[in-house]
Amino acid sequence: MSDQHYDFVVIGGGSGGYAAARTAREVCDRVAIIDSADELGGLCILRGCMPSKTLIYSAEVLHLAREGSLFGLRIPEAAADMPALRERKRRMVAEFRDYRVGQLESERFTLFRDKASFVGENRVRLVSSGVEITADRFVIATGSVPQVPPVEGLAESGAWTSDDVLELDFLPESVIVLGGGVVACELSQYLRRLGSKIIQIQRSPRILKEISPESAAVIEKAFRDEGTELYTGTKLQSVIRTADSYEVAFAHGEKTVTAKAAHLFNALGRRPAVDGLALGAAGVEMDPLGQIRVNADQQTTNPRIYAAGDVCGPFEIVHLAIMQGEVAARHATGRATDPVDYDTRTSVVFTDPQVAEAGIPLTEAKERGMDLAVADYPFDDHGKSIVMEARRGFVRAWADKNTGRLVGADCVGKDGGELIHAMAVAVSLRATPADLLKTHWYHPTLSEIWSYPLEDLADELAK
Repeated sequence: MSDQHYDFVVIGGGSGGYAAARTAREVCDRVAIIDSADELGGLCILRGCMPSKTLIYSAEVLHLAREGSLFGLRIPEAAADMPALRERKRRMVAEFRDYRVGQLESERFTLFRDKASFVGENRVRLVSSGVEITADRFVIATGSVPQVPPVEGLAESGAWTSDDVLELDFLPESVIVLGGGVVACELSQYLRRLGSKIIQIQRSPRILKEISPESAAVIEKAFRDEGTELYTGTKLQSVIRTADSYEVAFAHGEKTVTAKAAHLFNALGRRPAVDGLALGAAGVEMDPLGQIRVNADQQTTNPRIYAAGDVCGPFEIVHLAIMQGEVAARHATGRATDPVDYDTRTSVVFTDPQVAEAGIPLTEAKERGMDLAVADYPFDDHGKSIVMEARRGFVRAWADKNTGRLVGADCVGKDGGELIHAMAVAVSLRATPADLLKTHWYHPTLSEIWSYPLEDLADELAK
């Protein structure tokens, strides 16, 4: 079969890949997408953002119902209907999936449902059909897959991944959760609130090591108060699967502890999905973290090939994957573009309370030598959060004393993922605390809480 040539080829039809294809199609006539997944739609829609947040919100409603007495309510019984929960999740996902599939299958693109493997610097072979495709430019956006660290017995144990947890149609009696990252914490709390006994084992000294220690401490206390048996600062030793349970041995302090549960959930992180791509044949190199090495324009070590999303990092966040895909496509098609500005990034962890950050993290800003003014304010002294029985956490913001501009903020508290966007806008527009105090902060709202640290910052910067 003869070769086929395209102006632009994207490998991977998820959020980053589709963004790249859509952006390239603005100026290119022949754009192809290669996707080998069993189901089109991408990680975020099918097995990530949308299904997990659907289920997590249901668990939050259940939790509030069980806490009804705090609000003067008498709710005799509240329980999860697991088959109905899964069906609602599937229905929600189907709406998002069908829309994305319609986009991918539209006449704007040529869609290949096959696996690509590079056989040259500008050539891939479709593994099933044997067709070879050349292109002026490629974008790799194949996402990530769960990783299995070298813990004795783990690879053979048949442990659940997040994919399995999101598809449960029964309530697990007990689950050992390995890991303390975003996925581990979000789904650990989800299962606990449904009614499962949870034993969570984290190797680092604290969970959510990507966020501030102060924020992580709030979440750790919330987990323990809700009944999760949480271990931090551990070293996993072995996993044993018996006829009806799992046993996990780990070092904790000076002792070896053995945890036992009916099920095991491996949430020890993800790795770039690059198996079978034969990147070496295309001259595409990996960095020391195992991700595809890219420059600020998302260009790999082969200037014809770009990468976006989880395969290259540095953050596994869907809106950043979209931005990276757009940058890659614009640069690849000779258009002016600005690299993704990670100093204005936003991130959210959908635990309860939620954790959110915008701009340069406080620790990183200090490491850069910035002279900072920092101010915070607690939710347990804020009117709207008190009446909502949402007293956990705080908001915090920091500004560069030399410029007066806000450079970062974080929030751990009720609906923190919504609240953070006020600060995300401020950081991106390089506003000062005084600028933001011109805003009408309506009382009583959760958002109003930002006005208190902003007042403190404005006073300090005015000195």
